[in-house]
Amino acid sequence: MRRILHSFLLSLITISALAQIPPGYYNNATGTGPALKTQLKNIISIGHNPGSYGGLWIAYQTTDRDYYYENDGTILDIYSERPTAADPYNFTVGTNQCGSYNSESDCYNREHIIPQSLFNEALPMVADIHFIRATDGYVNNIRGSFPFGNVGVTNYISNNGSKRGSSVSAGYTGTVFEPIDEFKGDIARMIFYFVTRYETQLSGFSSGNMLGNSAYPGLQTWELNQLLAWHNLDPVSPAEIGRNNASYTYQGNRNPYIDNPNYVNLVWGTPTTDTQAPTTPTNLVANNPTASTVALSWTASTDNVGVTGYDVYANGVLKSTVSGTSTTVQALNSSTTYDFYVIAKDAAGNSSPQSNTATETTLAGTGGGTGTCGTEDFSNIPALASNYTTRTWTNNSIDWTATDARTDQTINGKAITIQNGNLTSSSISGGVQTLTVTTQRKFGGTTSALNLQINGTTVGTIPYSETVTTTAVNVNVSGNVIIKLVNPVSSNRVAIDDLTWTCAASLSTVENSKEKAFSIYPNPVKNHELFVKGENLNKVSKAEIYDLSGKLIKNIVNPFKSSNKIDLHGLTKGVYILKTDNNTTKFIVD
Repeated sequence: MRRILHSFLLSLITISALAQIPPGYYNNATGTGPALKTQLKNIISIGHNPGSYGGLWIAYQTTDRDYYYENDGTILDIYSERPTAADPYNFTVGTNQCGSYNSESDCYNREHIIPQSLFNEALPMVADIHFIRATDGYVNNIRGSFPFGNVGVTNYISNNGSKRGSSVSAGYTGTVFEPIDEFKGDIARMIFYFVTRYETQLSGFSSGNMLGNSAYPGLQTWELNQLLAWHNLDPVSPAEIGRNNASYTYQGNRNPYIDNPNYVNLVWGTPTTDTQAPTTPTNLVANNPTASTVALSWTASTDNVGVTGYDVYANGVLKSTVSGTSTTVQALNSSTTYDFYVIAKDAAGNSSPQSNTATETTLAGTGGGTGTCGTEDFSNIPALASNYTTRTWTNNSIDWTATDARTDQTINGKAITIQNGNLTSSSISGGVQTLTVTTQRKFGGTTSALNLQINGTTVGTIPYSETVTTTAVNVNVSGNVIIKLVNPVSSNRVAIDDLTWTCAASLSTVENSKEKAFSIYPNPVKNHELFVKGENLNKVSKAEIYDLSGKLIKNIVNPFKSSNKIDLHGLTKGVYILKTDNNTTKFIVD
C-alpha cells in the first residue's frame, strides 16, 4: 500500500541499525570508465563470501523483507508488490518457500536476475545474494531466461503489472521481461553489480542477449542503454539501501551502485559508438533434412560488445534471424539442393563476413514421415456473416471450431477471422511435422502473432500484420494431435487461410546415427526430468537446449558424467531442441 511518513521513518531506523559502509571502503575508487569499473571490482571482491545456494533461504530472512511498503515483514517480492495499493497476496518468510507452483501466489523462490544458465550454475555467482531476489516462483518461471527491457505487445502480465512480451527497447526485438517502474532501477543496479563483480569472467559466460563478452562495458549496447535509462528513471530507494546493508552483513561485500549511484555515470557515461563487426561464424554444418526443413549449426562469432543474432540464408535469400548457434530452416521446397550461410550481427548493426557455405538437399515430399497430412482451405465455413460468434464446420473429416469469429473476410479465398478467440481442430492422427498457414490482420490494429498450440502446449508463433503473410512452423509432434491457433491480442481481428501440415515421425527416433540408439524419455516431459538412452553417453562433452527460435536456454558440460538425467527446472511449457556432440532431437515440456 502507499508509503507514509511513519513507514519511511521506520525504514530509516531499520537501515541505520544494519551494517553501514565501512570507513574508507571506496577510497581506491578514483578513476572513470573501465578503470573505475575494475577498481570497484577489486573492492567488492575482497571479503566476498556468498556461502551456499541453499543459504539464500536464510539470507532472505533479513535481505528481502517488506519494511518499506506494507511494513509487515512479509517477503518483498518485486513481481507482486504494489507500491500505491494493497498487494494481491503476501508470502510469509519460510512458510511459503517453494516447492512446486501452478499459479501466482503459490510460493516464492530464488530468482537469478542474471540467469544461472549463463554461467553454468557455477559458484560464487550461483549464490551471490546481490543479484538473486526472493520472487514469486510462477512469475520467475514465466520470466525464464529472457533479458530485461521495455515490452510492446504483451503475452503475460503479473498481478502487479510486471510483463513479458516483444521488445520495444532500441536495438533489440526479441522477447523481454519488464518489471514495474518502482523496481526498474533496482534491476539495473543489480545487473551493473554483476558485470562489475565478475567482469574478468564474462568472456566465458553465455550472453543471454544481455551480457557482453568483454570486461567493458560488460553488457550488450542495447541492454546497457536500457538499464542506464532505468537507473535514471528509478533512483535508489530505502528498500535497496536496507537490502544492500543486510547483504553486506550476510556475505561481506556491497553493491557500489546503490552506495553511490553516481558511479553508474562515471563508469559508463554515454556509450561509445560501436563500429567493430563480429568475427566470421565458422564450422557451419547442414544436416537432418526433411521435405521442407534442414537443420543448421555453427561455431559462434565473437564481438567487442556482443553478438545479438545471426542472419540465416538459403540460396542467397534471408530465411530467419536467430540468437543461438543452431536453427532449423523451414518452408523449403522438397527434392531441392540449398546452399546455406550465416552472418553474425551486433546491437549496433555491424555485420560479419558470411560463414562457410554448407550444402544440403531436402527429401522428396512423399512417404516416410514427411507427406502432407492435412489441409484446411475454409471452403466449408458457415455462410458469410460479419458478427462475431462461435463458428463450427467439418472439412476432410476434421471438425473445426472458431470462437469469437466472423466469416465474411477473404485472403486467397474464404477465410475465418477471429478476434478475442481461437481456431481449434478435433483430434487428428499422424502428428504434425511442419505446419503452414496464411494470415492477415483486418480493420487496423497492431502487429502481433498467433500462438500455435499442439495438444494444449504452445509450440510456436504465427506472425500477422496488415500484409498477407505465409508462415511455416517446424513442430515435429507425433501421434494424435489437436491443432489450436490463439489470438493473444483481443482488439486485433486476424483472418486465417490455407492451413496445411505434414506428418511427423516419432520424437524419440534417432535423428543422427553417429550416436547409436540415442533416444529420450519421457516425451512429453512432465516432471522437469529428461532421461537419455544411448551408447557411450559418458563421453558426450556438451548438451545444449534451444527453444524453437534458436535461443540457447541451457548449456551443460559433461552432461552424462554421473547420470543419464537432464534437469529441466526453469523451462516453461513448449517444444525444445536437445543438441549433443553428434545428435539433435526435439522434446516437449508439458
